[in-house]
Amino acid sequence: MSDCIFCKIAAGELPSGKVYEDDELLAFHDIHPFARVHVLIIPKLHIATLAECMPEHESLLGKMLLLAPRLAKELGLSAGFKTLINTGRGGGQEVFHIHVHVFGGGEPAPHAQS
Repeated sequence: MSDCIFCKIAAGELPSGKVYEDDELLAFHDIHPFARVHVLIIPKLHIATLAECMPEHESLLGKMLLLAPRLAKELGLSAGFKTLINTGRGGGQEVFHIHVHVFGGGEPAPHAQS
């Protein structure tokens, strides 16, 4: 989608603090972190919400969820982490491109707070 900020990030049109990328997924640091470590995992394919996923997205969703513990470990969250998928306005979703939040490690670092 031409107006989707995450599509623009996935296409390399906007900068991001990238921590992972392959043919299907991109992960980057959240610009408004909930915790010291807070990354987003997005598919490069535009899917607006989890509620719009279909059986053909099963593999992609599984890949996103399996990437979460790998990134958490690489980013120093060996004691544990949280994942979150906001779905729809009523579910707190702000950017309508499905994404998984992976966060933990206490409060955001002072430089990361807005």
